[in-house]
Amino acid sequence: MGFYSDLKILYYLTLKPVRGKDHAARMESFYAGQAEAYDDFRKRLLQGRQELWDAIESPQEAVWVDMGGGTGANLDYFGDRIAQLKKVYVVDLSPSLLQMAQRRVEERGWKNIQPIEADATTFRPPEAPVDIVTFSYSLTMIPDWFAAVDNAMAMLKPGGLIGIVDFYVSRKHPADGLKRHRWFTRNFWPVWFAGDNVFPSADHVPYLHKHFDPMHFEEHLAKVPYIPLIRTPYYTFVGRKRSPSQLPATVSALPNAST
Repeated sequence: MGFYSDLKILYYLTLKPVRGKDHAARMESFYAGQAEAYDDFRKRLLQGRQELWDAIESPQEAVWVDMGGGTGANLDYFGDRIAQLKKVYVVDLSPSLLQMAQRRVEERGWKNIQPIEADATTFRPPEAPVDIVTFSYSLTMIPDWFAAVDNAMAMLKPGGLIGIVDFYVSRKHPADGLKRHRWFTRNFWPVWFAGDNVFPSADHVPYLHKHFDPMHFEEHLAKVPYIPLIRTPYYTFVGRKRSPSQLPATVSALPNAST
């Protein structure tokens, strides 16, 4: 892919109106024209995906759900581990991206991978409870991201892992040990990304730390293609679902809290 393909992606990112009566239609409106050039550009924009996959220890015969998995590009980060997994679901709302995922699966001859069009806030595979749920730059594109995380938590086995890499901004007064972004960073990036229905949140990191036992957490800044000098913040998080005995009584009493 060359400069022309990058221009096409930049057009969809910055100029093309995103239309649709619901979230699924808006997603398809955004991705339909850029699906084939999507992976090359995103590889330079979306940092930390390989590092996240390397930080996740998957047991033999694990069931792994990749929410918002799009073209299935994340499958390449599994390496040889992919043959050791019982099943991987690539979940997305965009048929155009899932067509690319299906093509990737067929070209590589994978038998344990299933691209599926579904909503991350409600999807549950028949094998649930599962071992691992991941969100790779998809949580910021899910309007009700709280529900998506809660659905992942309900879907996981006790001791199962959630892994997330995504854009974010810090709170103005973050908890001890977390980075504090400057005013420009906290205010510029949400406005910049909003045109693409991407919403970097100051609440991702605190919410994940509150609901999972952190196993791995890092905060970084990434370069943005064709935008010099400034950097966009992103984080990687791997957390373990607590067992029912570890949950506060008010939480364990909630429906599906320990399923």
